[in-house]
Amino acid sequence: MSIGHTLLGLLESGPRHGYDLKRAFDEKFGHDRPLHYGQVYSTMSRLLKNGLVEVDGIEAGGGPERKRYAITEAGVTDVARWLATPEKPEPYLQSTLFTKVVLALLTGRSAAELLDTQRSEHLRMMRVLTERKRHGDLADQLICDHALFHLEADLRWLELAAARLDTLAREVTA
Repeated sequence: MSIGHTLLGLLESGPRHGYDLKRAFDEKFGHDRPLHYGQVYSTMSRLLKNGLVEVDGIEAGGGPERKRYAITEAGVTDVARWLATPEKPEPYLQSTLFTKVVLALLTGRSAAELLDTQRSEHLRMMRVLTERKRHGDLADQLICDHALFHLEADLRWLELAAARLDTLAREVTA
């Protein structure tokens, strides 16, 4: 996810302070990985330097000055371009899980046990996501569905790898 583009998109609804951007980001996109304040302000500094945002006002308070940021026309154009560009599909041709299976075979460890443990972890995560989906709003349901579909694909791969484990072991150790 592009944090900069996401913050720019949030600014399209109107000027905001950095802490407002962080709160909106975390509410909409950061359930599992909230944004750090430092990341917000370093990103805003970069966007400001690149002419994609401008300072819309500065307020003095009990602490440091609070800047209110607004998106520029260049920022709006940049967000529109980013939204119109398709994401590159991730084929995961060299996943960590595949590497672990091959290394287990190469080192004489149980790849079947590794696959069983991973299957259990995938199923546990699917239960967590299903529960989150049950209580979430539509946006949360959609993000959970996205993750669940990926986990289902991984589970199919785990089953296939387990079924082919003997053949893979012969090929890998040859």
